[in-house]
Amino acid sequence: MTFELDGFDAGAFVVSTLAEDVGEGGDITSRAVIPADARFDGTMVSRDAIVPAGLALAAEFFRHLDPTADIVLLVEDGAAVPAGTELLRVSGRARALLTAERSALNTAQHLSGIATLTRTYVDAIAGTGATLLDTRKTIPGLRRLEKYATRMGGARNHRMGLWDSAMIKDNHVAVAGGIAPAVGRAVEAGIKQIIVEVDHIDQIAPAIDAGATWLLLDNMVPATLREAVQMIGGRVPSEASGGVRLDTIRAIAETGVTYISVGRLTQSAPAADIGLDLVES
Repeated sequence: MTFELDGFDAGAFVVSTLAEDVGEGGDITSRAVIPADARFDGTMVSRDAIVPAGLALAAEFFRHLDPTADIVLLVEDGAAVPAGTELLRVSGRARALLTAERSALNTAQHLSGIATLTRTYVDAIAGTGATLLDTRKTIPGLRRLEKYATRMGGARNHRMGLWDSAMIKDNHVAVAGGIAPAVGRAVEAGIKQIIVEVDHIDQIAPAIDAGATWLLLDNMVPATLREAVQMIGGRVPSEASGGVRLDTIRAIAETGVTYISVGRLTQSAPAADIGLDLVES
């Protein structure tokens, strides 16, 4: 049982995270209070209904400090669970496990919070045909982890970075001298996916004619989105973006857009309430 994620070094993440918490002095509390031979049996428990994510990565913190620890994952990432669900059981050397506790919990809480919020947005547009996308609005250094969490919540990853598709926004258009010149240069550069942000419906035709392969419809109300979708006519995918909230996403999805991107999935997700409880013998 290890945590494997493309492009992410779990071992390095665990080492650097623990180093931040332990510092040069070590866990002075556990060293002073806990006997060297003491054992700890505990369960990681969800206090609320959540969609867990990153449980195997949380387990890596315990395993790093106590390679002999017995760890059992009780639920899979992405499975919606009710409050009071036991997520993980761990048994091993008390000093090591209590030193790893905060790092393990921080990781599971943060990623599960993202997955849980994402699932609420996915459920809100169920049956509309629209697909939820995440964004690049992530904590520096944690993008792959946070985008993993949105996948566990049911969203689709969109643009892992600046390298996988062109995203021509208003500043690019302004500097390039217009939508047509900006898109034309991206086409000449051989870029396969060219996303163009449009603020007004009169920008749709010039963008498509110049070679855009995807249109980001920015901050448009549902009535305008519906008109934009009709103008696009299925020639390229359409993405609604900008200020999307849980109470507005259904109406946006019902306009017929292909995708809806939501930055707050990673920007504003509250941490899931998860604790590590001692299991009495």
